[in-house]
Amino acid sequence: ELPPPAALGFLNDLAATARAGEITAIEARAVGLNWIFAPVCDLDIEPKNPIVQTRAFGAEPAQAGAHAAAWIKGCQEQGVMACAKHYPGHGRTTTDSHEGLPIVEALGEDLQRMDVAPFKAAVDAGVASVMPAFVAYPRWDASGAAATFSPVILGHLRETMGFRGLVITDAFIMGGATAAAPEGSAAAAAVGAGCDMLLYPTDWAGVVRALEGVEARRVEEALGRYEKAIGSREPGAGSRLDDAALAEHQKFADGLADRAVHLVRGERPALGTAVSVTIVDDDIGGPYTIPPRDVFMRELRGRGISVPQYAEPGTRHIVLVYAEPRSWKGRADLGPRSLSQLERLVPQASLVVLFAHPRLVGQIPGDVPVLCAWHGQA
Repeated sequence: ELPPPAALGFLNDLAATARAGEITAIEARAVGLNWIFAPVCDLDIEPKNPIVQTRAFGAEPAQAGAHAAAWIKGCQEQGVMACAKHYPGHGRTTTDSHEGLPIVEALGEDLQRMDVAPFKAAVDAGVASVMPAFVAYPRWDASGAAATFSPVILGHLRETMGFRGLVITDAFIMGGATAAAPEGSAAAAAVGAGCDMLLYPTDWAGVVRALEGVEARRVEEALGRYEKAIGSREPGAGSRLDDAALAEHQKFADGLADRAVHLVRGERPALGTAVSVTIVDDDIGGPYTIPPRDVFMRELRGRGISVPQYAEPGTRHIVLVYAEPRSWKGRADLGPRSLSQLERLVPQASLVVLFAHPRLVGQIPGDVPVLCAWHGQA
């Protein structure tokens, strides 16, 4: 597991970001994959954004673009296609496009100057594909169509930015995909607007019927780009990864994680050889399972630190807070249940470990030291 893009942006080490792209591609090819829907090129500029947060390299366009370009080059030099998403930027939204259609009221000129800049860096780096957002930008395209269905916004990508690769939609299981039309009609509108491929349609028969009405020139153009893309890539299967290479990748990932962990509040506490641990899990619920939550305790015990189930008086207490951006979660901050738990637990704690965006430190009560670990992967 590699740290999320926000942690890479925090480190601001472009060589490390490029190596993260390389490793992702090498391990993808080893299991037969030659196309990766990454990196996220959105900007982390809206604190209430429920779905971007740590998935972005940061808030500053030039830095985010530089890291996106580095990741793309690292990935594609290993023979795997990358994908810049979610054009022209999902960073200003306060709605999760899995749930519905977000609307961004920023002026088109402002979006083109700021939000689009990382995507321009990705295009200049030779990114093989771009994924537009199920987000509407009515002050850029007055029709109110989401970018996926907008000839105006996709035309900017092609004509102004000079992108010649594949445009693929985001997943059609998302609420933003079918907010304005049924799946078949939406699929035809996406292809008609300039998308070349459809991700995750479910109504196959309806989509096929609808696509029969799309202009033949547009269909041939899409198929031509697809043929060109697969013709320029080697098959994903066949790459061998031995134990030594995997161990090297793990060592690199662990080193990045060590570098990215940092105190965002308070001073480093003395913890001793026995600590009690409590978990506040803000990620429970939704359609996807959460990663294992026992890794932290197992690691402590492996280092000779006792983690008793029932702590003796005077034992130092650590609170782990898991709160990552998750599909259909619908919010960026900690929920009422988590806040209630923290109010009860934090007064007795010596340390809070935040497996989340560092800005959530503002919701941790009191002045207990807070360590940012960015995400809850192993």
